[in-house]
Amino acid sequence: METNQLTENLKAHFLRLYQMAICDDDFSPLELKMLYKTAEERGISSKKLDEILLNPINSKSLIPETIEEKVEYLFDLTVMIWADGVVTENELSALNKYVALFGFMEENVKDIADYFIEAVKQGKTKQDILNDLKNE
Repeated sequence: METNQLTENLKAHFLRLYQMAICDDDFSPLELKMLYKTAEERGISSKKLDEILLNPINSKSLIPETIEEKVEYLFDLTVMIWADGVVTENELSALNKYVALFGFMEENVKDIADYFIEAVKQGKTKQDILNDLKNE
C-alpha cells in the first residue's frame, strides 16, 4: 500500500534519479537497487516506481520549492551518484545542472555540488546536512 502521496514533484524526482543513474553509461545494479530503496523509503511500491519510469512526465517544470526539499532531492541524487563508489564527469556535470535548475546562484553551483558529494562520501545523512545549514 502506498503510504506517501505521489505528487508530480515526487514523480519528477524519481525521473531525475533515474536520469542520474544512467548518465554515466554504466547503469550498475547498485544504482538500480538504490533507486528502488529510495522509493521504498518514501512508501512507493516497486510497481508504482515502474509505472513512473515507464510513463514519464515533463520534470523540467517541477522544481522543489523549499530549501528542505531541494536538500532532500540533491542528497538523493548524490547518493545515486555515489552508489557505485565512483563519481564520473557526466554525473558531476548532471549534479551541477540540477543544483542550478533548483535555483541556486550560478557562482555557488560547483561548491554546492562538491559539498553534497563530500557529505555523502563521509556518510552524512539528509538530516545532518539540514542541521549543518541551520547552524551556518
